[in-house]
Amino acid sequence: MSARLAARLLPALEKELPAAGELRRRLHASPDLSGQEGPTRDLVLTELPGDEVHEVAGTGALVRIGGPGPAIGIRAELDALAVTELTGVVWASTRPGRMHACGHDVHLAALVALARAVAATRDAVPLVAVLQPREETYPSGARDIAESPLLAGERLTAIIGAHVQPTLPSGEVAATPGTVNAAADEFTIVVSGRGGHAAYPHLTSDPVLALAHVIVALQRVVSRDVDPTSSAVLGVSTLAAGSAPNVVPDEASASGTLRSMSDGVRERVHDRLREIAGLVARAHGCEATVTITHGEPVLHNDPGLAARAGAHLGMLGLTPSRTLQSFGADDFSYLSAVLPGLMMFVGVDDGSAARLHGARFLPDDDAVRNVARAMLAGYLAAAEAM
Repeated sequence: MSARLAARLLPALEKELPAAGELRRRLHASPDLSGQEGPTRDLVLTELPGDEVHEVAGTGALVRIGGPGPAIGIRAELDALAVTELTGVVWASTRPGRMHACGHDVHLAALVALARAVAATRDAVPLVAVLQPREETYPSGARDIAESPLLAGERLTAIIGAHVQPTLPSGEVAATPGTVNAAADEFTIVVSGRGGHAAYPHLTSDPVLALAHVIVALQRVVSRDVDPTSSAVLGVSTLAAGSAPNVVPDEASASGTLRSMSDGVRERVHDRLREIAGLVARAHGCEATVTITHGEPVLHNDPGLAARAGAHLGMLGLTPSRTLQSFGADDFSYLSAVLPGLMMFVGVDDGSAARLHGARFLPDDDAVRNVARAMLAGYLAAAEAM
């Protein structure tokens, strides 16, 4: 069944790619930040065929293509980043300080091409386009969609995603079974002491010194508290303290990121972070308050979907890649926690040094075609499972 369906869908998809390329340029030129994606959503909706449209998660939408019954979900993200573009192309962002620097414009255009191909193909399995807001910030748009009764009402049998990846050569696609992305959390440590004149340190409890020792002590968590075959990331990224060189402040703070590939490691790192910060601060006569913001869960790919999609990639003109795992995070994991899911990584390395979230990141025209074909491979894999 899937071979016959692929034989009909691929030519229909190819027919849609020129228009998808133009749509990508329009999207790239008019990016919207997280939580403000209404105009981007509305532009995409004008290009999508659809039997039903439901607004979801504020500025997102679910669009059913191909009639009622069990369907396959394909997700693409709506939001851009607060980055000032430096690509120099004529279709660069017209909105200062906003840029599609993560490839979401490519994903959206590819999804539109596939949706239009499905709509034009007789007896194709229904597809639901999941237009997701707030992938780049908290609160997660994918979490809101996963928890929405609207998603449950769509009767999805699987959810498929594809993301551009500049660490892979153009044309390669990784459909890795099992764990592919980390859980991502953020933390803030506030150390409270007793401030005073810097010339009289014996009359103070210096929170700056205490926080410095906390940060150094935290470096042992990954190396000594986590099984080296599991690993994790605990990174301090911001520091703030004081307002004058001759004043010991009352508080000092730090924040950072926590990444883990399993729930057990995640809990262990959280516990040790709180414990070390509290005890080290107390040893310096201070108190530490730790706040942890839970972000995306670990992203797991359904092994069956990954295997079937991998088999289709070669037939669709793409090169199946090596296993790809990273401590990056994607809130697609909220969707794959409630549905059989597959996130694929589509190579866009063109030999330049441009990377995701960079001001010069600009996948070439082949990216729309390759992402659309990868989405088709996932769609066919899910259709086989049905």
